Amino acid sequence: MTIPFVLCLTLIFPLLAQLLAGPIAARVDPRWATWLLTGAAVALAASSGAALTLAALDALIRIPLVAQLGRWSPAVIDRGDPTSAVVAIIAGVLLGIALTAVVRFAVRRGQALAEAFRHARGLPGRGEIVVTRDLAADAYTVPGRPGRIVVSAGMLETLDDAGRTALLAHERAHLAGRHYAFTGVARLAAAANPLLRPLADAVEFTVERWADEHAALAVGDRRLVAETIARAAVAAKYGRPRRSPAVALGAVFERLGGGRLTPRHSKSSAMRAAGPVPRRVAALLAPPPGRRWMLQAAVAVIAIIAGFCTLDAAHDLHELLEAASYAPHH
Repeated sequence: MTIPFVLCLTLIFPLLAQLLAGPIAARVDPRWATWLLTGAAVALAASSGAALTLAALDALIRIPLVAQLGRWSPAVIDRGDPTSAVVAIIAGVLLGIALTAVVRFAVRRGQALAEAFRHARGLPGRGEIVVTRDLAADAYTVPGRPGRIVVSAGMLETLDDAGRTALLAHERAHLAGRHYAFTGVARLAAAANPLLRPLADAVEFTVERWADEHAALAVGDRRLVAETIARAAVAAKYGRPRRSPAVALGAVFERLGGGRLTPRHSKSSAMRAAGPVPRRVAALLAPPPGRRWMLQAAVAVIAIIAGFCTLDAAHDLHELLEAASYAPHH
């Protein structure tokens, strides 16, 4: 399989995954959807990065000085399908941009996690739940050892006892599932390949849906959880809570823009343009989502084929270099 063809596929596969990200986030059980979308984002980012690397290497080994240093026969190398200089330069530039973006994101994310761990240690008391005196309604989890759940006095006043139970069940799901790790990994993949940003957006939505469904199971009432999220979101909107650190997750913490993850049962234009909280409320008022094996299989197949194509191109380049290394050198 030629390297330029593989490069084209690395553009096509993320676009195909984009088309499936919304339906999966809306229709598939959110726990399965989170694992699947995160894994697919990582696989597609790795395959696109590998394809860019192969394109750059394929052109690099055809430079006489490089071939001489590698003890490869230029005559044998030239028998392979060459990557054009223009494609190689573009691939090299894109690879450099991707590596820079990955390093920058990893540094920022590492700093945010370090801040979160310090913040968790610095919170008063030793219990899992920390109640602040802030009158603005807010509730969120902070990863750490141990992780903490921060709830403001304003949020507690907004909800009744049943609502508080549902809210805390949601926040505990974030801690138990280490949801910050899924969102971080998905965002790292999107830094490597911007075409994967819709998948990262979907993961940020599905971890909230995962926590919603966990809360619904914990309290045994889906409508109660939906009403709690809606009430908390309205209170937080007008209270303007101050959220820190950046990796915190919470029931009313909206990062996504509207209109990208529309559930299947949404028919009105208002719902299609709705933000994450209205979509989550609508999902809780509907029957629990299923596994939707066909949707999951489609994304898995896309990721697997992308990886196979990249490995096949890498194998062809490896065989070319092996043949060139055994050939007589001139």
